[in-house]
Amino acid sequence: MGIHELEALMAQLEHLNITVSDPQATAAWLARVFDWRVRWEGPGMQTGYTVHIGSDDAYVALFAFDGDPAEPGDSYRTRGGLNHWAVVVEDLDATEARVKTEGFDTHSHASYEPGRRFYFHDGDGIEIEVVQYDS
Repeated sequence: MGIHELEALMAQLEHLNITVSDPQATAAWLARVFDWRVRWEGPGMQTGYTVHIGSDDAYVALFAFDGDPAEPGDSYRTRGGLNHWAVVVEDLDATEARVKTEGFDTHSHASYEPGRRFYFHDGDGIEIEVVQYDS
């Protein structure tokens, strides 16, 4: 079996659903930083509002619940908590500049096999990893 046939059999992440304070505002800065587009937006299935933003192949569903949100806990210590999510980019330095332009502080820069990375927390305290793999 060739590599392309094997790739066709592998599972692929289709979307990730995250609760945020303002789906439209979060989608706006994600579009500016990662050059993504809004694929759909509208009322949530049962309550709230949702924006789907990403590429043709995968997206992040940004959800805001109607009413008072619960306070976040320590995601790394909470079973089922989201520790961070990651995005692969072609130009790490240019992406980091855009992240900083949006007002976010970057941290935990590292080089590792097979690439480089940094992290940042968005306005809702969600940690995002940005990775560039070596060619």
